[in-house]
Amino acid sequence: MPNSTNHQPDQSQQLMQTANGQFQLRRVPDNPNLQAWDSADLYLLKQVEENCALSLQSSILVVNDGFGALSLALSDYQLTMTGDSYLAFEAMKNNLLLQGFDENKVAFADSLNLPEQTFDLILIKIPKSLALLEQQLYQLRGHLHADTKIIAGGMTRNIHKSTLKLFESIIGPTATTLAWKKSRLILVNRDPRLNNGHSPYPDEFILEINRELTIQSHANVFSREKLDAGTRLMIENMPAAERYIQITDLGCGNGILGLVAAELNPQADLSFVDESYMAVASARENFASAFGQTRTAQFKVTNCLQGFEAESIDLILNNPPFHQQYSVGDAIAWQMFGESRETLKTGGELWVVGNRHLAYHAKLKKIFANCEQVASNGKFVLLKAIKT
Repeated sequence: MPNSTNHQPDQSQQLMQTANGQFQLRRVPDNPNLQAWDSADLYLLKQVEENCALSLQSSILVVNDGFGALSLALSDYQLTMTGDSYLAFEAMKNNLLLQGFDENKVAFADSLNLPEQTFDLILIKIPKSLALLEQQLYQLRGHLHADTKIIAGGMTRNIHKSTLKLFESIIGPTATTLAWKKSRLILVNRDPRLNNGHSPYPDEFILEINRELTIQSHANVFSREKLDAGTRLMIENMPAAERYIQITDLGCGNGILGLVAAELNPQADLSFVDESYMAVASARENFASAFGQTRTAQFKVTNCLQGFEAESIDLILNNPPFHQQYSVGDAIAWQMFGESRETLKTGGELWVVGNRHLAYHAKLKKIFANCEQVASNGKFVLLKAIKT
């Protein structure tokens, strides 16, 4: 493996030590208390170093690279990073810049748009969503040649019999390595006879509002198969008023909140925003199915409200995620709330639904200096904060 230049980074940065150099890494959102790589990343890199004969012309596909650790360490090769997270893509670009590299040194393809080529080596970080992994494995079958090496990795606690079964039923036989620093690798052999079957995604279900709507959700979308209780609570109390001209469904998932808001606010322009490419694609398809050519909307894959003008939105609907990959935390919720305040017009409203135990009311009061409980049930609360 070529040896990248060792840099003398700011010691306040997190340093990942690998066989081919040390690299500064940050998460997105930045969190100095959480590392931007794990031992599975290091194990995968160790396996490549010791067992893969690569040249600088070798083509590598890295799948689900959380914050760019694998892509950065292997960026001397012909490498493409793919996944469903805009935040992961943004982290990878930021981390390339931290090393003094060009941010375009690594190619990126989102989870629905892989380039039409085969790869010599495919490295897969096991995602939290088994459905996403299933979709990706079906997708990868068209990007293998006879000698493609496939290596997957994850923390041992996240690799189950169901994980191995997916690889074996879609790609071919597997062998697992010994555990190393609580991580494990899956070595996959392609069985060319496994060409039958196809991805079962997107899922769909029927939503009854003023009319019947078919809701489709790609593999990595939250609550793909049914309406979740938190979303239901907001739907049952969805605000409707002529003053809502610009409405944004922030963290839109399959777009149900925005669809209902559009139905109840015919005067409004809608924006659907998520960091998941599959989520925004689902929202786009559902909006087109619901309204055809009669309504238009904006669909944006981005980091929270990045790219939106200050004081431009009347109403933001938000069901925040409380985990990022395998880490549970409130960093994304804090960012969503803070950017919502900046983006709302004076008098604009942020409506948030979440589990009671997440205590979003305290965060909203700190950011907006006000918070009202609109509705609740046994598990969820619906909150409203107004920009004054």
